[in-house]
This record gives sequence, structure tokens and C-alpha cells, in this order.
Amino acid sequence: MRAAAERLAVVSGGGTGIGRAIAARLAADGNRVAILGRRAAVLDEARDAIERTVGPGRILPVPVDLTDPEAVEAAAARIALLGPVDALVNNAGAIVTPPADRSLAALAHSWRQDLDGNLLSAVLLTTALQDHLRRPGGRLVVISSAAAQRGGAGPHSLGSYAAAKAALHGWAFGLARQLGPDGITVNVLAPGYVEDTEIFGYGWTEAFHAQKVADTLVGRAGTPADVAEAVSYLASPAAGYLTGQVIGLNGGAVLGR
Repeated sequence: MRAAAERLAVVSGGGTGIGRAIAARLAADGNRVAILGRRAAVLDEARDAIERTVGPGRILPVPVDLTDPEAVEAAAARIALLGPVDALVNNAGAIVTPPADRSLAALAHSWRQDLDGNLLSAVLLTTALQDHLRRPGGRLVVISSAAAQRGGAGPHSLGSYAAAKAALHGWAFGLARQLGPDGITVNVLAPGYVEDTEIFGYGWTEAFHAQKVADTLVGRAGTPADVAEAVSYLASPAAGYLTGQVIGLNGGAVLGR
């Protein structure tokens, strides 16, 4: 069996918040980790911070616009030079885009923005790297949202965001069927309210926080570390019999069904 240090993980949206916590945890687990995002400076800062803990040479920043097919192809080719991908974590997502006005044209623009950022980005990256996933043993993790399960409302999860995240579920189920015979697992992780992330930084108030905490059964908000812990297992060799599932990580705010 290969040593853990030889494993390669890819985390989109790996420069901040949940993605950065996932990258740090996977690096601590012994993986080399490629972190993807649009902002090169943010990725470099994340690399430096993570490597101060796990040691040098473990994090590879890959700046890329994941909604641009040509850019994704180039990024995938760069990653493929590192060897087979053991774990691909599709974490990148866009904050919802409120329509600029009440016209249908503005509504169509905002929906396309949110579908591109939250759905198409994952589809393009996964397709570009699909042939490079470890066979058998590859792990594909898709980060969704509790909004996909209960619907979106308010500035953080309007209908376009919830719809895009829900679409990830059906897509992931199809991938699980397609890739299962190759020994590749595909699972969706659907977090609820998670503090210290960019998406909840917009319009945050004490009242908003209190309501989100009150919705849980455990009396607290989630953290990026909570999500990273779950991904650590889903991306590990130990998770070989878990596939085709949507796993809620929401403190009981949305009950399983």
C-alpha cells in the first residue's frame, strides 16, 4: 500500500473559509494538496499559513477561474503532472447574486451567475480530472448546502443558490453510479450554518447568528473545522463503502430523510 504522504488531494475554493480548513486537514492527514481559486494572492497566503503547520512543499496553489473551460483544462493538465488524484473536493461556490432590478433580464443574469459559480464550476473541474482519478480508490466529495434540502431564503441562499446546490445532488448520484465500478466513491456533504466563511460574512448580524444557532439541536454554529473533519473521512481510504450519499452536517437544523 502507498504511504499517506504519496496521496494527492485537490480542493477547489481552497484559499478561504471551509476550503482552506479542508486543505489544512487533508495536508495534516499526509496528503499533498492542490488548492484552486481565482485569487492567486489569497491562495499563496493560504499555502504559507498551512505549511507553517504541516511543513513545506505540501500545498500547491493553482489560480484558476473554474467557470472558464479553457482555464480549467489548463489547471487540470498542471495537476495531472503531479500524479493520480486520490481525492477531489469540489468546494468552490459563489455568494448569491441578487438581481440588479426586477426585470427578467436581471433575474436571468443572476441565476446564470449562481449556476455557473456553484454548479458548472464543479462539473467542469470534475470532468477535466475524471480520467486522472485513482482507480480504484479515488474519492470525490461535493460540498453542497442545507439550502438544497430545505430551500433557500434571504440574502445568503436565494432560490438560485439553493437550486444550484440541489442540482449537485442529482449530478453526484449519476457520477456515483458511473464511477462505482472503477472503485471511486462519490458523496455530497451538505453543511448548514457555518461561521467564519465569506458567504455568511455578507449581511451578518447578531440576530441572524442567534436565529441560525436556535435552528440547531446542539445549540451552536458549525465551523470550517467541523466540515474539514467530515471531509477527512470521506476522502480517506477508509471510506470505500460509502458512496452515493448526501450527508447533512447542520447540527440537526435539517433532519435526515
